[in-house]
Amino acid sequence: MRPRRLSATTTVLVLLCLMYGITYIDRVNVSTAASSFQRELLLNNTQVGLVFSAFAYPYLIFQIIGGWVSDRFGARRTLTVSAVIWAVATLLTGFVGSLGSMLCARVMLGFGEGATFPTATRAMSDWTAQGNRGFAQGITHSSARLGNALTPPLVVWLMTLVTWRGSFIVLGLVSLAWVVAWVSYFRDDPCDHPRITPEELEALPSYADRKKTEKEPVPWLLLSRRMLPVTVVYFCYGWTLWLYLAWIPSFFLHSYRLDLKRSALFSAGVFFGGVLGDALGGVVSDRILRKTGDLNKARRNLVVACFLCSLLSMVPVLFLHDVTWVAICLSLGFFWAEFTIGPMWAIPMDIAPRFSGSASGLMNTGSALAAIVSPLVFGYIIDRTHNWVVPFLGSIGLLLAGSIVAFWMKPGEKLSIAQLGETPAANVVA
Repeated sequence: MRPRRLSATTTVLVLLCLMYGITYIDRVNVSTAASSFQRELLLNNTQVGLVFSAFAYPYLIFQIIGGWVSDRFGARRTLTVSAVIWAVATLLTGFVGSLGSMLCARVMLGFGEGATFPTATRAMSDWTAQGNRGFAQGITHSSARLGNALTPPLVVWLMTLVTWRGSFIVLGLVSLAWVVAWVSYFRDDPCDHPRITPEELEALPSYADRKKTEKEPVPWLLLSRRMLPVTVVYFCYGWTLWLYLAWIPSFFLHSYRLDLKRSALFSAGVFFGGVLGDALGGVVSDRILRKTGDLNKARRNLVVACFLCSLLSMVPVLFLHDVTWVAICLSLGFFWAEFTIGPMWAIPMDIAPRFSGSASGLMNTGSALAAIVSPLVFGYIIDRTHNWVVPFLGSIGLLLAGSIVAFWMKPGEKLSIAQLGETPAANVVA
């Protein structure tokens, strides 16, 4: 008997999962290698924080641009060009010789990765049925957190084999290999794929209907107003995310005087909590939707509950001194924060399915802005106070704020210019 082959829709989802994992490995590998390049390049903690955040400046800008480009020109071309840029940037990081060249490589990485998640959302919008969108977003972001979890031990292992510079070169080559697989397999229109089945096409949204309206300009003002509370909530989430991604390995290394290998293992354990949270959050969100038919309960209410659970899990970190218990609390905090990812990334597709790339780009500017500010603030506080626990207070406060603002998100109300009594011309920015 022949082994059963993956369906076309499943294979596309697997490719996107690989992309999410690789992009996060390429963006957080500097966290694990920080102690090595910090000594070699003679950097202080504030400068290391600048290296961490440099990625986020172009990443912030190209969220919206990348989302618009993917809506206009398709996910296949957009993601191919973006991936080539981020792969080359990762390779070049292995050849830096100063703070300036390191910053240039990180900026280039942010430029390449800026369009990836909005573009992936555009691809999922065309290749995923509505009832499975929470799962699709959850499992892809779970792959990103798996990348986070694997990065510390993986980079340490590569550093022992080929030095920290060689680790970036190897990871850049892996990224280029993914580009080849993506451009060879993916098609913007599922109907054009040679392995798509009639059963799969019947469950997918009509790509032909979207093509009829894709030349229409994006109603930016109206879309921005609808997405603003979503963006604010995602900023509150992103602050905690980037605190974890940028500083957790250094937190264990310096706050508890662990060696590099033990620090990597503790960090990986914390990030595995995020892997579980991402995977389960999407499943639970879709299950609530199927049971209640209420998008507000399935998306918004779930986000509020998980934000509160996350901040409560982080409070003990302020008072505990045992590294094992601290790691457990941080893992729980990250688990609940990541539980929100499936419902959060499904919201742009729920609110504006025709402009899901642009809508998700608007949302992700929140996390991208947090990626700029959070690592810098953490590094500055550490340099001034030498206390590695104080920055967690900011995460606790912002998670509480995010749980309040979330009530202004309305995923159950699809964007409709006609329903709101506004004309497209009044809301379109040329």
